[in-house]
Amino acid sequence: MSAIKKFFQKRKLDVKFKRAGEGHKLTDDTKSAGGPSSRPQSVQASRSGLSEEAARAAEAALIRTSKTQNKSDPNSVTKARMRREMEEEKRAAEEAKKLADRYREEPKEVVKDAAPVLSTILYTCPNIGPAILPKEEMNAYIHEFLLSQLGEEPEMASALMIQTLNKNKEKVKVCVETLSKYLDNLISNPGEEKFRRIRLSNKAFTERVRELEGTDEFLQAVGFKISSLPFEDGETDFYVIDEEVVKDSARLENIKEILLTAEPIKPQLDRNLKVYHPSPSASRFNIPDEFYNVSPAELKREQQARQEATEKLGMLRTKAMRERDERRELTKYRFVLIRLRFPDVLLEGTFKANEPFSCLVEFVRENLEHDWIPFHLSSAGGQKITDHSLTFAELGLAPAAVVNFTWDQQVMAEVNAQQGDKGSQASLKQEVMALIQNL
Repeated sequence: MSAIKKFFQKRKLDVKFKRAGEGHKLTDDTKSAGGPSSRPQSVQASRSGLSEEAARAAEAALIRTSKTQNKSDPNSVTKARMRREMEEEKRAAEEAKKLADRYREEPKEVVKDAAPVLSTILYTCPNIGPAILPKEEMNAYIHEFLLSQLGEEPEMASALMIQTLNKNKEKVKVCVETLSKYLDNLISNPGEEKFRRIRLSNKAFTERVRELEGTDEFLQAVGFKISSLPFEDGETDFYVIDEEVVKDSARLENIKEILLTAEPIKPQLDRNLKVYHPSPSASRFNIPDEFYNVSPAELKREQQARQEATEKLGMLRTKAMRERDERRELTKYRFVLIRLRFPDVLLEGTFKANEPFSCLVEFVRENLEHDWIPFHLSSAGGQKITDHSLTFAELGLAPAAVVNFTWDQQVMAEVNAQQGDKGSQASLKQEVMALIQNL
């Protein structure tokens, strides 16, 4: 087993124990002990309480109210206006309720500006911990994790830092090749002093290695130390490694293997699983700006410009023009929100627009109470989706769509016959159903 695999297996084990919570004696009462939630407090708070924007808006409203009260008699204009506003809000809420009561038939088309869905895209990284965070916070979480591992496994942590913290993959490749060459020189020529020194001001070293994050930590993990040595007419800083350290060629070979096999730690898109009671609003979506590769305003301007150009050209559009428009359409969205309509519930998940439809099939199967029973997924119009290799964008499911779930009728008939018509009607696992809420 490679060192990389061992490293992450150990991390996964650590995460598993952390999720289990603190230990306790066998004689202790464990009923009140609950494991810590896997979602960070910041995420939990944002989903259960006021958002930052709402809190700021409330604070601003209080300030405006206090200013108004200071300027005039609190029993005069301000209170009357506030009372009118509250009455108007109450009337609006009653009208909305009446409209909802009258609403019976679900719209066939997806409405993209109605019920709120989610405020941000969340990410997870199961290999290193249970946290679920927005992208920037998750990147910082990974960075902190790597720094925390330097004391325990500096060679592994620093090699992962080089791969993870530097986004220019071409520069990372050149850096790894250069560091590998340094190690080869040390292994092949342990007695050569010139190979045990690296001048920090060397142009090639600066461009290929020193500019990248994690390289200083890696060289120190190998055994290099920074020393000021004579150079030309003065002194300058060098990375220097002791000859005794270099003699352990087996250790250097192991470090080289770690360097060459290390891969970046990448955040995974959190599915943001949600379960809803059946609702006529299932096809109503409010799509966050993060779902788009360009802003909705830019997208609207582009569509208007294309429509005007098409009208000018009439029906004379070449094959190349049509293919170009199709490619542009596929790259328009970054994420997809899917609601699966089960007989008894709605299951919701978030996916990347370029992920294959098979990811949705896997998502459904891992949440089913009886995952061995065959099922079918079909579009809102009732057409079965059979090619699971196509992406969500290629299937026209971006940026949001409702997908229908049905059990395989033939298998379900056999199951019902064997169990006396008490077939597996509960669709989702109990722990998933525990999350159910109103849409």
